[in-house]
Amino acid sequence: MPSRHTLVALLGLTLIAGAARAADLDDCNADVPVPAPAAPAPLEAYWLDARTVQWPGLKLQPGERVRLHHAKAAGLVAAPGGAVAGADGAVELVPSTAALPARFSFIGAGPRFALAAGADAASLLREQLLLVHEGVDGRVIAATGLQIPGALDELYAAAEKADDLGAHPAKGATRFAVWAPTAQRVLLCRHARGDAPAMAVDAMRLDPATGIWRAELPGDLSGQAYSYLVDVVAPGHGRVRNRVTDPYSVALTADSRLSVVADLASPRLKPPGWDKSRAPSRVKAATDQVIYELHVRDFSLTDASVRPAWRGKYLAFTEPRSNGMKHLKALSQAGMTDVHLLPVFDLASVPERGCKTPIVPSAAADSEAQQAAVMADAANDCFNWGYDPWHFNAPEGSYATDPLKRVVEFRQMVMGLHGAGLRVGMDMVYNHMAAAGQAQKSVLDRLVPGYYHRLNAKGDIERSTCCDNTATEHRMMAKLMIDSAVLWVREYKIASMRFDLMGHQPREAMERLQRAVDAAAGRPVQLLGEGWNFGEVANGARFVQASQLSLNGSGIGSFSDRARDAARGGGAGEGGDDSVRRQGWLNGMGYAPNALGDRSRNDLLNSADLIRVGLAGSLRGYELTTWTGEKKRLEQLDYAGQPAGFVSQPGEVVNYTENHDNQTLFDVNALKLPLATSREDRARVQALGAALVAFSQGIAYFHAGQDILRSKSMDRNSYDSGDWFNRLDWTYLTNHFGTGLPPRQDNFGQNGRDWALAKERLARAAEIAPGPAEIQWSRDVFRDLLKIRASTPLLRLASAAEIEKRLSFPGSGKDQNPVLIATRIDGRGLKGFKAVMTLINVSPEPQRLSLPDEAGAAWRLHPVQRQGADARVAKEASAAAGVFSVPARSAAVFVVE
Repeated sequence: MPSRHTLVALLGLTLIAGAARAADLDDCNADVPVPAPAAPAPLEAYWLDARTVQWPGLKLQPGERVRLHHAKAAGLVAAPGGAVAGADGAVELVPSTAALPARFSFIGAGPRFALAAGADAASLLREQLLLVHEGVDGRVIAATGLQIPGALDELYAAAEKADDLGAHPAKGATRFAVWAPTAQRVLLCRHARGDAPAMAVDAMRLDPATGIWRAELPGDLSGQAYSYLVDVVAPGHGRVRNRVTDPYSVALTADSRLSVVADLASPRLKPPGWDKSRAPSRVKAATDQVIYELHVRDFSLTDASVRPAWRGKYLAFTEPRSNGMKHLKALSQAGMTDVHLLPVFDLASVPERGCKTPIVPSAAADSEAQQAAVMADAANDCFNWGYDPWHFNAPEGSYATDPLKRVVEFRQMVMGLHGAGLRVGMDMVYNHMAAAGQAQKSVLDRLVPGYYHRLNAKGDIERSTCCDNTATEHRMMAKLMIDSAVLWVREYKIASMRFDLMGHQPREAMERLQRAVDAAAGRPVQLLGEGWNFGEVANGARFVQASQLSLNGSGIGSFSDRARDAARGGGAGEGGDDSVRRQGWLNGMGYAPNALGDRSRNDLLNSADLIRVGLAGSLRGYELTTWTGEKKRLEQLDYAGQPAGFVSQPGEVVNYTENHDNQTLFDVNALKLPLATSREDRARVQALGAALVAFSQGIAYFHAGQDILRSKSMDRNSYDSGDWFNRLDWTYLTNHFGTGLPPRQDNFGQNGRDWALAKERLARAAEIAPGPAEIQWSRDVFRDLLKIRASTPLLRLASAAEIEKRLSFPGSGKDQNPVLIATRIDGRGLKGFKAVMTLINVSPEPQRLSLPDEAGAAWRLHPVQRQGADARVAKEASAAAGVFSVPARSAAVFVVE
């Protein structure tokens, strides 16, 4: 029998433990205060692997040494000239002759050290660490923190194979798992529902082999909300307790306050018919894709034919009789294959409940009043493009009628698009997060500080992508990206993916992702993305990038700016007078100059050859006779110091003349076309921009509303410009040009010239803006172009060998007419047309192309155009005795049947 003193001691321990549990439970219900950041030591040293560190720039004198000091309570002080204080100990380091790992080839030169035998790297990484340069007398000369991903990736490589991260409910038990190898303690907070206080807090167990903390609780806990309490050392803050959601969350409470336990295979989360719903199977090769890029809210917010509660929501796609869905159905029937949705994962910039819809006043076409009203509430309104990830694996809640219904309603949207004959693609944004560090909406960095984000030489997070860059070259960030992509394919039937700023990701990681999503789908999942080469990773500085010049041969598509820039005039970043001066091939370069136009005939000839680069699928090996008379492979042609041809196969290039970035094609043409250009001709120029994409080898990509002359009232970056500047009108009455000056943000330009130029054009909206007749003509001509591409496989050949064998450019070379570009595609040996000739005439005058070798062929206008929407082409385009006549600002397709 225990003594009285023993009983008292046990009672005391029980009371202490109970008080601790109560305190933990309190912490589950509120954000735990984080110590104010001190002046942190820079993170200038690198932990290269489990036992080796390097300190770039360090110079050691005889008798000096470097030691690794550590403190579990994170109270280290290492002021120059003094002794290290607050340490629990110091690990001796010895010089190392180990080779620098290839992944760290970008870091500066400096001495390399190995941890002394017996040092426990895993334990050290859970404490505060300072690498200290000490003098002969032991006093501090300099100190730095360490960048830890190299050590974590080696120590916990086994975590990459884990398949249980997140919450997994089952009949007998529910399992939780989170990767937090540097945490000193992790607790699981549980709530009966999202709006209830925490009812339990459970200790989680660390698996030392993987760094994963796990808990298994009895019963199916589906519907319960949860979060993690993580005790961890955060650079600059010391030891903190973070209440953080699960990065593998598949469901969330409103405004993503808590994660929710959910089994996506549960019948409760499947709308009727979900298991049988299938994406249409029209895409046999990547080049069969014809993509419509669409924002969920834009699609239906102003569509009066959608019930009010569903406007701007997923469920608008389930209204088959709405104007918007009838529009998408007609596009599908014409040949559109995919709708690509701007980000629809959980995003940080839109309140899921209580967002505001600004009241925009009626004002003049060039007034500042509209943008002032929009921007006054921009931070709390219901609109954002959504390129600010919060949780990768859960649908965004603001697009659901209730955030708790996000899973079911997202699936209903997918079914609605399948019913319209369209596959569903997503814009995947894994290159950055909305927040990092100890910020309120930071998830990854509060779980494993210093791991998931790419750091510079001082240890600050790189922000070249506009936000806090992630580091997909690190093992577990790449795993999160790949696991997430697989989830969207497997659980939401996503058929294709577009990756934002894909050039910031390793090619190797993207190729692994490709294999994983293909396996999950049981079929090829087409991947494409922005292969732009810039920032801290540019030119392969840290790894082989998934960028334009590094992806060829991978089968992954990247957007081409070659023909885009030649067609529109200039690059994406230009502003001021250059916006007008740099006319493009579509909008007047050299042949219809505006008031500032200064392009030479040589500029026009060079642009015409870049247009041909796009029509040939930007293939590296394709040979073209250029305007100088030289025969060159496309990779030998210059595009801003880069090879114009950059892909190995046509499925690796995405052709476009408009997407959500930059001004719409209508707006850029409003800048560059002569002001006196008629409304009819503006519509015709827009149609030529679509024809250029429709006739190009590769993947065809269009922006929603491009077919109906979409305008954003000259806004060049409408990511946060509210509903007002991003509206679509499926009644075809207006394109919204002249609805006010765009927001100052991103539109002010050099000395205000962008705004001044926009104001000048918006003031003339009555002359420039199209009427219903022009909008409907544009709609119908666009659909004809889709029908031509869909019915003409020669326009979407699947291999470079076939393109090199069959495609030629009649009329190219030294004596070319640069305003009339033709392609000839030989169909001998294939089903369908024996030959196809496409011609685009950008001139405001009719043009002719004489090809004596074609005099004996029976060329006829394409069947679609014989009775098509463009009456000018049907009446005036002709091919007789080898002479092809194309009316002004028209695209014509001739075939030999």
